[in-house]
Amino acid sequence: MKTKYIFLLLFIIPLLSFSAHKYYLSLTQIKYKSEAKAVQIIINVFMDDIELALNKDYDIDLKLTTKKELKDNEVYFKRYLKEKLHFKIDGIAKEFTFIGKEYDGDLVYFYLEIADIKQFKTIEVENNILIEHFPQQQNLTKCKLGEKHKSVLLTKEENSAKFTY
Repeated sequence: MKTKYIFLLLFIIPLLSFSAHKYYLSLTQIKYKSEAKAVQIIINVFMDDIELALNKDYDIDLKLTTKKELKDNEVYFKRYLKEKLHFKIDGIAKEFTFIGKEYDGDLVYFYLEIADIKQFKTIEVENNILIEHFPQQQNLTKCKLGEKHKSVLLTKEENSAKFTY
């Protein structure tokens, strides 16, 4: 009887804890490409989360990866990212260019670039992606300059970071 009870605890309780909790996490990777004189940014978010956020914010129905997907959805992706993501390089605000997006499983990857950057000492990131809709959202931000890697986990309470090289 004791063995059955232990088995029940070891098997069922972990299953319940995983099914009752959803993680809210995005990844932003920032890399300086000296040969291109550009800061390249890749962001990945869960498709259902970004779809919910854009549908609510812009009163649309994206229907990502279906036959009914909005044909002009990149307009909404660009707008959302411009509102929620900001960069400063050496203290000066910089606009990014939206290069494109791709779907991979349940993730959406966004490709951005800040052009004409010959070099820099600091890059500041303010990331509010999905924070408004998911208060538990965490935005892991990684920055690479040459061989130097730095990472920070941004949240609703602490939504910005400064990377110094």
